[in-house]
Amino acid sequence: MTSVHSIDRLSAAQAADVLALAGAAEESDGVYPLSEDVVLRVRGGGSPAAHRHFLAYTDDEVLAGYAFSEGELVVHPAHRRRGIGTALLTELGPGELRIWAHGDDPGARAFAEKNGFARVRVLWQMRRSLTEPLPDIALPEGVTLRSFRPGADEDAWLAVNSRAFAHHPEQGRWTLDDLLAREAEPWFDPAGFLLAVDIADTVLGFHWTKVHPAAGDDPAIGEIYVLGVDPAGHRKGLGAALSVAGLRHLAGLGLTVSNLYVDESNAAAVALYQRLGFVIYKTDINYLRP
Repeated sequence: MTSVHSIDRLSAAQAADVLALAGAAEESDGVYPLSEDVVLRVRGGGSPAAHRHFLAYTDDEVLAGYAFSEGELVVHPAHRRRGIGTALLTELGPGELRIWAHGDDPGARAFAEKNGFARVRVLWQMRRSLTEPLPDIALPEGVTLRSFRPGADEDAWLAVNSRAFAHHPEQGRWTLDDLLAREAEPWFDPAGFLLAVDIADTVLGFHWTKVHPAAGDDPAIGEIYVLGVDPAGHRKGLGAALSVAGLRHLAGLGLTVSNLYVDESNAAAVALYQRLGFVIYKTDINYLRP
């Protein structure tokens, strides 16, 4: 028998159990089952919004499954095919629901289709070698680069991020709490958070990079974490110039591989990244239940 508990904030012990479950799933499936945003919320960071954590326990109080109210669900490999995923879906409630499947796994696809979900969004992870030459793309006239200044640039960056990603279902909704949670992470490095500014120091765009330490068969990877240009002050070629500037920063750290995440439907961004030599490495799928 499975019991499911709904909680708005996890205790330290519960958070550790969820992350251990996610680690077991990654070891079994070859892909980590939770997004960065959900991991931050498991740890207690991010916006203080009305999100819920759902914990599914076996009779002997072993955590067998976890779901987050905004689109994540994972079952421990040792407890699959026992109705735990279905029990978590039931607790998430009726009506419209989106769930991410990290990696285009046939088992996740079958589970989604069985429960009335349809494939509606595709997110690509793309990769590029940083040992290959990068093109020379100059910044537009009157634009310079500087590093992000913690404690001074948050409001300006959030405003540009909101406009640049106005139609993005996750990125465009970031709040100051979301930004500060990431500034508190051990990987945060303002030197790799590049802002494009004009002569008045107005932020026109940005390239926020992130370094992932080596893990398993993966070397240390430099990510194009968030790249955006303010549509209100768009300068031709700024996105491409920012892309190259950030990649040069990552290569200067001695990294040999870069990655990024981009929606398959974002034709302009995909075309830019392909011109820069990125190729598809992995696919995540978003499923919708109407």
